[in-house]
Amino acid sequence: MSMPPAHSRLYSRSFLSMLPDAITPFPYLPPDATDTRPLLAELEALLEIINSSARLAITEYKKHGNNVPTIYSTEFHPLDFATDTVALKKAIRLLEDACQQLCASLAPPQHTLANVSRVHHRQYVTQLTTHDILEKYPSGSHIRELSQTVGLEKGKLARILRVFAFKGCFIEVDTDVFASNRLSLIMKSSNDCGCLTCIHAQDVSQGAGVLYETLTEPEYAMSYEPDKAPMIYVLKRKGLKGSFFDWMKADAKRRENYHYAMIALGPVMGSLSILHHYPWNDVATVCDVGASVGSVSIPLSKAHPHLKITDQDLPEVLEAARSVWEKEAFEALREKRVEFLTLDFFKEAPVPGKDVYYLRHIIHDWPDAEAAVILRNISKAMEPHSRLLIHNYVIAGANRRPDEEQRAPEPMLPNFGAGDSRKYRQDLNMWILHNAKERTVDDQITLA
Repeated sequence: MSMPPAHSRLYSRSFLSMLPDAITPFPYLPPDATDTRPLLAELEALLEIINSSARLAITEYKKHGNNVPTIYSTEFHPLDFATDTVALKKAIRLLEDACQQLCASLAPPQHTLANVSRVHHRQYVTQLTTHDILEKYPSGSHIRELSQTVGLEKGKLARILRVFAFKGCFIEVDTDVFASNRLSLIMKSSNDCGCLTCIHAQDVSQGAGVLYETLTEPEYAMSYEPDKAPMIYVLKRKGLKGSFFDWMKADAKRRENYHYAMIALGPVMGSLSILHHYPWNDVATVCDVGASVGSVSIPLSKAHPHLKITDQDLPEVLEAARSVWEKEAFEALREKRVEFLTLDFFKEAPVPGKDVYYLRHIIHDWPDAEAAVILRNISKAMEPHSRLLIHNYVIAGANRRPDEEQRAPEPMLPNFGAGDSRKYRQDLNMWILHNAKERTVDDQITLA
């Protein structure tokens, strides 16, 4: 893979979408109301996609470990936190969407709607300490002992755990006896992914609760200002002032949780695939703009030790970053392969003349007006050899267009539907928290 041409200052796209699909599209005809055969062919095609993609996933797991994981697995598989699993991710993307589409086709519509709308239990997922407790009881613990340790009424605690168990998180090994499994391990307090789940369950859920109110409140409905986000609506009602980030900064525990949640974005969103799918051997210097605590630059320094990395963020963020680097990448600090420089990207340009200016999940935090200010300030620091690397989700429509390079095989939704659901949920998260959004390729080009 070669570097972009010199005249192309923007390099922004999904790394996974650059790779060919693992499965050839199935022949499919649009349904005809007078002929049921195409409808049956659609269901058969979905079944074939489910079967073939599941077998591809099983093959990938077997290649990289002794066991293929199931909901009864009690340990992580070697692939669970691997940085580059393109074949597995492509198979799972097909599998998730085809399964949901088949269920939505055959299940009564009221079932599907009820399953989508009833998510009120999710806020308890991070508030329970059951995940840590059950690790001490590999064979399971009765709800009596669990309720005493957690301090919750046993009947109600059992009902919550049972909801998660039917989703494959926890195992009910006997009546009212629960044990940990591979999924519940993610929710342990020591796991970074649990921090990300905490933001979604406890913070985003508050903003989601007033989403309709902000759609009908005149002051908020037509605005794309950051201070008109649904989450800000909630904070103002609590008497708090400032932005979402001000709120985070004011609470040390919440701020720490946020930083570790940014680390969790790597395995959750697959964004560490950048370590393998960008020509870093052609690069000498990198400026990580809005670097957080080194979410990407730490693994980047390990994978490509020839790079000189500059982490730039606000002073309080860099203070936390130094301690994380000392723990996770002390060698890079000792060899002076990383430097920390403060930056307010709304007021100033980053350090000048670097080969790559990298922004991971930065632009999606801001509406277009603010995002343009960030990009404009970065452009001031760039020289002819510099490249801007924007690493965000890429949103696509659910309609099938003949000019699209990456499409799901028919009869699946062309944007992979449930297989890519995380990016569309993240789009809503950005609206709820920041009045911002994930962008399409055209959005990115227009913004640039």
